[in-house]
Amino acid sequence: MFSKTCEYALRALIYIAQQSKNDSRVGIKDISKSINSPEHFIAKILQDLSRKGFVQSAKGPNGGFYMDEKNLGTNIADIVREIDGDKLFSGCGLGLDQCSEIHPCPLHNQFKSIRQDLRIMLETSKVQMFVDNLDLKLTYLKA
Repeated sequence: MFSKTCEYALRALIYIAQQSKNDSRVGIKDISKSINSPEHFIAKILQDLSRKGFVQSAKGPNGGFYMDEKNLGTNIADIVREIDGDKLFSGCGLGLDQCSEIHPCPLHNQFKSIRQDLRIMLETSKVQMFVDNLDLKLTYLKA
């Protein structure tokens, strides 16, 4: 459903948010190991997300990535849109370029409601909500 870049970004941001509770900062090596992602790839993703304001970073011996209150309130849909664009929320279920209300693909009508439900779910899901569920051990980032 999400691109690999988006999957790693979401896992990394949720992990960073969880580690940021006590004003902690987390480094690339720790993030990479904790979410099972290639170190170089996650570094590039986080550099881009930091530049766009989805995560904070600090350099130096006590540096690393962290999230502030504003970041914790970010909805997941905004992160997905930033990385994967709007295709998940508006694209054709079969990947056809010409699919529309006037010229629907065989999945169009059923897929339209699935896309809408997915958009609503991701727009109402905040990073903090996932951290809370991890803390309560209701969800897991790694087996």
